[in-house]
Amino acid sequence: MDGVERKRTEAQRSMMKDSDLKRDSGIPERVTLKKEIGLLSACTIIIGNIIGSGIFISPKGVLEHSGSVGLALVVWVLGGGIAALGSLCYAELGVTIPKSGGDYSYVTEIFGGLVGFLLLWSAVLIMYPTTLAVIALTFSNYVLQPVFPYCVPPYIATRMLSTICILFLTWVNCYSVRLATRIQDVFTVGKLLALGLIITVGLVQIFGGNYESLTPQVAFMFNKAPSIGQIALAFLHASFAFSGWNFLNYVTEEVVDPRRNLPRAIYISIPLVTCVYTLTNIAYFSSMSPEELLSSNAVAVTFGEKLLGVFSTLMPISVALSTFGGINGYLFTSSRLCFSGAREGHLPSLLAMIHFKHCTPIPALLVCCTATIVILCIGETHNLINYVSFINYLSYGVTIASLLYYRWKKPSLYRPIKVSLIVPVCYLLFWALLLGFSLHSDPLVCGVGLVIMLTGVPVYFLGVYWKDKPKCIYDFTGKETG
Repeated sequence: MDGVERKRTEAQRSMMKDSDLKRDSGIPERVTLKKEIGLLSACTIIIGNIIGSGIFISPKGVLEHSGSVGLALVVWVLGGGIAALGSLCYAELGVTIPKSGGDYSYVTEIFGGLVGFLLLWSAVLIMYPTTLAVIALTFSNYVLQPVFPYCVPPYIATRMLSTICILFLTWVNCYSVRLATRIQDVFTVGKLLALGLIITVGLVQIFGGNYESLTPQVAFMFNKAPSIGQIALAFLHASFAFSGWNFLNYVTEEVVDPRRNLPRAIYISIPLVTCVYTLTNIAYFSSMSPEELLSSNAVAVTFGEKLLGVFSTLMPISVALSTFGGINGYLFTSSRLCFSGAREGHLPSLLAMIHFKHCTPIPALLVCCTATIVILCIGETHNLINYVSFINYLSYGVTIASLLYYRWKKPSLYRPIKVSLIVPVCYLLFWALLLGFSLHSDPLVCGVGLVIMLTGVPVYFLGVYWKDKPKCIYDFTGKETG
């Protein structure tokens, strides 16, 4: 017995000595993500992630599929309303299950590992690298537009500039959470000023009597009546512009007092973005005919050239600033998804590691950066938008369905926020109609998205579910991540 006590005492002394060594060397005993995101930063994360490149790309797709100016504006307003319904559901999930990781964390908690892994798989493989690639390409196109005023910027030039931008912002996010959120704050204000310039010039046009295309008899004039499937595709394009409304849920553990600040940030940000988007489109239509908008490769640049004269170069600069902030926001939040997936055992443990000094998930950031650069080299902007929008909506629907199931499974669980059942039911009805008609109208794009998601099933069973793997596999993964 004395021998056992002696060994226990020696072990305790050894642990105390190790703890003292860690303290002396400046290494904390437990490294965690810091709570550094207040209400202002929370709002700028949502606004900064939503307002990226979508409002400068999607108006063309929305108008093309809706067939008229009036219906296009209706799609934009309803798109904001649908995002608001979804964000209310996410607010309840975010304060009930206060984990970083957003959709993935909630679905894993409620539906189990397989469904959660499929969301994670599609997000890491398609959604976030693709969205980052689209925003980065928009950034480089607008920066290079003044250099190549009479032609499309060269393929190599746009890819190189996009890659440089992504690498720089990855370094910023690896270095400091505070610096990354400060960049987000500054560039969110910058992008709102850019859209404010467009809206102001558009209102001046309207008050000057240039609003013919916005009158009801002209706005709802169709050359060809759109099918329900085409309207669904118009909503998919609008949804790309609104994507990012759920991104604060990816960093819940870093939000100060999330039970108060998470819903407040949503209530402030979504209505603001919807208002800005609708007014921006009204401004576009006040100065450009539908034919001009559809033929433009850079809508904001065409708008600036028509109305700003010698100050037209302000427009590509403003859009570049907007998309720069969007890239930063997507990198910040998508890396936390990889971190959460690794912490749950669904991704290699290396991705759950945090730098002991900077408290940033550096391996997860590097994976997001690498995946984005690969997508940059193989995809074109408008095809990428179709893929990512379908997968986005699929993920949103599964997550909001999990809210209803959780209500039934755990009715007595305390929920600081509890939305009316009408909210998730209305969202899911719209979701089912939208995805059904989109799949009917564009089966190739939507079908490929579904196939890529389902390829995660064998990966899950081989990599996660199969526990008794040969020792050589564990030795290999331990060596690679150790």
